[in-house]
Amino acid sequence: MYGVTTAARKRLSRQIEEFPEYAKRTHLPRLLPPHMKALFPAALALIVLSVLHAEDKPKTDPKTATAPVIIKTEDEWKKILTEDQFKVTRQQGTERPFGDIYKEFEKQGEGTYFCICCGAELFTSTEKFHSGCGWPSFYDSSKAKNVLERVDNSHGMRRVETVCKRCGAHLGHVFEGEGFKTPTDRRFCINGVALKFVAKGGQAPKLLEPESAEVQKKKDEVAKEGGEAPKK
Repeated sequence: MYGVTTAARKRLSRQIEEFPEYAKRTHLPRLLPPHMKALFPAALALIVLSVLHAEDKPKTDPKTATAPVIIKTEDEWKKILTEDQFKVTRQQGTERPFGDIYKEFEKQGEGTYFCICCGAELFTSTEKFHSGCGWPSFYDSSKAKNVLERVDNSHGMRRVETVCKRCGAHLGHVFEGEGFKTPTDRRFCINGVALKFVAKGGQAPKLLEPESAEVQKKKDEVAKEGGEAPKK
C-alpha cells in the first residue's frame, strides 16, 4: 500500500524537481533507448518514493514476535472470507483507494475495529483520523496490541507491513514522520476490507479459536502426503 499523503507528496515533488538539473548535467535521459524515455518520469517517481520511506522501522521487536495462533489452509480461509477479503488479508493485496469501504469508514462513529479473519481487536475510533490518503487511517493500534509490525521489502521499497498478531492477516502498512498533528506522527494505512467495525455498545465478534493439537497433527499428515511442508 502506498498511500502518499500531502506532506509526502511535497517532499517527493521537491526531489523530483531537483533531479532533472542533475540529469541534464549527466545527460542521463539521452543515454536511454527511445522506448525507455517515456517511462523515465514514472521510474524516477518510484525511486524517490522508496527513498521517502527508507527509514521506516517496525516498532515490533522481531525477537519477541510470536507466530500466529490461528493457522488455516487457503481453502479454509476462502470458505469464511469474501474474494476481496481473501485477496487482501491472505495474499497481501491492496484495495483501491477512495472506494465504497473507505467512504463507509469515514462515516463511522465511535466503536472498535476487529480483524475480519479471526475477530481480534485491532483499532478503535479513538486512534482514527482523516489523512486524506484514501484508506482508513489510525495513529496507533488499540490497547489490545494485536497489530504486529514487520519489514516489507516488496516492490523495490522498504516499508513496514502491519498484520494481525493472532492470524497473520495482512492489514496494510504504517508510515511515520509525515507531519500529521497526532500523538504519534504515525499513520497506519489500513485496508478497510480487513476490518470489521462494531459500534460502541455493540457485541464484539466471536474470536476464532485455534484448533486442537490433534486436528492440527492430522492436517500436517495430510499436507505431508500431498507434498506440502507442515504448518509451524
